[in-house]
Amino acid sequence: MAKRQAPGAGHIRTSETDRLLVSVAAGSQDAFARLYDAAAGPIYGIACRVLQDPARAEEVTQEVMLEVWQSAPRYRPESGHAMTWMMTIAHHRAVDSVRTLRRSAERERAVSQHESTLAFDDVVETVEALGEREQVRSCLKELTAELRQPVVLAYYQGLTHTEIAAALSLPLGTVKSRLRRALTRLRHCLGAPP
Repeated sequence: MAKRQAPGAGHIRTSETDRLLVSVAAGSQDAFARLYDAAAGPIYGIACRVLQDPARAEEVTQEVMLEVWQSAPRYRPESGHAMTWMMTIAHHRAVDSVRTLRRSAERERAVSQHESTLAFDDVVETVEALGEREQVRSCLKELTAELRQPVVLAYYQGLTHTEIAAALSLPLGTVKSRLRRALTRLRHCLGAPP
């Protein structure tokens, strides 16, 4: 059961914070210091309840009090009590802070997952590429020298069929024929369908 206050006790305190906030709106630093003393505790309390992090609640309390100082001229006593106005600001700031922390954590989690996926994929691709290269080298060694030469010149040195023919002093048709036979044997060695 809630404690009963003496008649008018809550109203006196509320009206005092209302007057202090009106004075803060007029630029009174003394009124702000007194308002800070009266409101910082309850603001910290609501921030703690929402955030469940005392250090972050202290930061939010400071942000709220700064906003109260800056926004005091917009406060209208006829719209509600100063403490209600400040507690509303505090609640909104705390909720915004929770949302910001969640978005930040989600971004970090997504980046972490993306980086680990990339790192794994890069390793897998590198290992597969090394394995494929080793298999190609092994199959190339099985070719005769006359079949291996045109393949090396074409695929490792980038020569055209005409340039290979000139380099090996062979007719163009012979180079093409040897490349076809070499590629057929390489496909067979690598296990690819003919």
